[in-house]
Amino acid sequence: METEAERRERKSLGWPDVVFFGTPAFAVPTLEKLAAAGVSIRLVVTQPDRPSGRGKKLTPPPVKIVAERLGLPVYQPERLRTEPVYSAIAGYGGDCAIVVAYGQILPQILLDGYPRGVLNIHGSLLPHLRGAAPMQRAILAGDGLTGVSIMLLDAGMDTGPVLGQREVAIREVETFGSLHDRMAQDGAEFLLEILADWKSGRLCPQPQDDSAATYAPPIKKDELRIHWNLSAERIVNSIRAFDPLPGAFAYLDGRRIKCFQASLHPLKGQGQPGEVLGSGEQGLVVLAGDGRILSIGEVQLEGQRRLPASAFLRGHSLMPNARLE
Repeated sequence: METEAERRERKSLGWPDVVFFGTPAFAVPTLEKLAAAGVSIRLVVTQPDRPSGRGKKLTPPPVKIVAERLGLPVYQPERLRTEPVYSAIAGYGGDCAIVVAYGQILPQILLDGYPRGVLNIHGSLLPHLRGAAPMQRAILAGDGLTGVSIMLLDAGMDTGPVLGQREVAIREVETFGSLHDRMAQDGAEFLLEILADWKSGRLCPQPQDDSAATYAPPIKKDELRIHWNLSAERIVNSIRAFDPLPGAFAYLDGRRIKCFQASLHPLKGQGQPGEVLGSGEQGLVVLAGDGRILSIGEVQLEGQRRLPASAFLRGHSLMPNARLE
């Protein structure tokens, strides 16, 4: 239990009291860094436990696991838009709320309930790539730069005023998984820098330029299918954007095969798009629609585990002129 002396010391650092909304692994670094910095986290609101895995075992979200380890109170409403839920959350007070990939839109009554507003970490340089999948969309587009925006939530979709932004370079062979992990850490660290300044009034929220907005809608299932008639660069970007989850896929001899760890090959080849020309140090060598070659470092045949391409080839002999379709 926090003593009055400890509370006064924390207040002197400028930390506000917060209610934290978050659910997946992306939100975990922020929760951990807030707690480690001595921020008073009044309540952690997260999604209910859900069935997971082949056995459909009821599994708590990552944020709940960490919150319980930290000794923080946890609340898991099925829906936010009910009066009992409003009252339960409001009972914990707080100067502001922090939302990181919670999974539901906060209703206006909650947005209005905090004197210092509701802060959100968004994985793009707003107003670019508003929406649910900014990191995947950035990789799909072949962008070399993205970033983290700390914003105040309003009733729109990522339309609120921005408190600060930090650029993040997208590496040449960046996957969604590696970018996700870096952005989660960068966002958590940047939030701590912003939080004390926001509490003290040293920051002025900057409205977004709606005319410059672009969008990052959720990924659709039909986007996961690899189209080998496209350029090698576009195919590599699509494989990177869905690595490790949900995984871009093709078909090999009628069986679904997911492809990972893709990279451009410096050579060109001849044959049919999707044709496997051989294997090299970087994996399967496959021909794209523009005559360029790409390498696929790891694969996962349906019903099996993910393997390096070299290990896959040891157990699966490919016929001459084999094609991924």
